[in-house]
Amino acid sequence: MPGLYLAGLVVALVGMTVLDARFRLFFWRGPWRAAAVMVLAMAFFLAWDLTGIGLGVFFEGANRYLVGIRIAPEVPVEELFFLALLGYVTMDVVGAVHPRVEAAVRRAERRRPERPSTERHRPDVGGSR
Repeated sequence: MPGLYLAGLVVALVGMTVLDARFRLFFWRGPWRAAAVMVLAMAFFLAWDLTGIGLGVFFEGANRYLVGIRIAPEVPVEELFFLALLGYVTMDVVGAVHPRVEAAVRRAERRRPERPSTERHRPDVGGSR
């Protein structure tokens, strides 16, 4: 059934968008910054894909679930949606984990006993004459 993979990717992207909107993880936290990150990530991974295709590592196999539209040799249009989903999932996870890690570090720093000054008095090792 052509288009099934693309439909699955779109459903997953909508789900990530709903999570992002609900918890303000990525685009809802800083839309311009998020857009720039997504564009850079997709450009990087598309270049990665094209390099792999050029080296013969990546290739498009026969698949009846793809739409059949290619944006480059061996690069189906679904690849762009997959790369968008990959970037979105990654940044939503970072957006969810980062504040919690930051808070845990702050709590640990508050509990740590205060350290003495880093400047220590060094006694004369050889003595003075």
